[in-house]
Amino acid sequence: MKAIKILSVAVFLVVVAGQAQAQQRIAFIDSEEVLNRIPEYATVQQQIDRMAAEWETEIETRQREVEEMFREYQARELLYTSEERKNKREEIVRAEEDVERLRMQYFGPEGELFTEQDKLVRPLQERVLEAVEEVATSEGYDYVFDKAGDFLFLFAREQHDLSEKVLEELGIDIEGAQRGR
Repeated sequence: MKAIKILSVAVFLVVVAGQAQAQQRIAFIDSEEVLNRIPEYATVQQQIDRMAAEWETEIETRQREVEEMFREYQARELLYTSEERKNKREEIVRAEEDVERLRMQYFGPEGELFTEQDKLVRPLQERVLEAVEEVATSEGYDYVFDKAGDFLFLFAREQHDLSEKVLEELGIDIEGAQRGR
């Protein structure tokens, strides 16, 4: 008898939860596709590609110079004194390090390419996000995901934010946490 009551309550909860979820409207966009269709994005991409090509050419030129230094060193190694050999090897190592520093300066995680890309693309991304929020609000969507890459929330109605309830469940003072911001 007790098992039947528990099962009945469980079935009721599943049905109620299913109905509550059915009322939420969820949509998605492909931000890559949207960006690719914005005319300014093609111009921005061309600028970024041009910069990257120039920097890559510069790095390749420097790398060839280092390779030439090494070939010259190998060809004349026997003619150098031990001190000259040591100095030449150090010079080659420094030149290789300079090339690597240049590569990181341009293409590293915080390099100029990333910075320029962020500076040029961010305004377009913000326009897309504003449009998503406008469409989601006017069309009555509760959540909008971005299917490009990882699924990201681009829009969520505040009424579905459970952050404060989770903080309460964790025993964290909500008022104190908000003042700390």
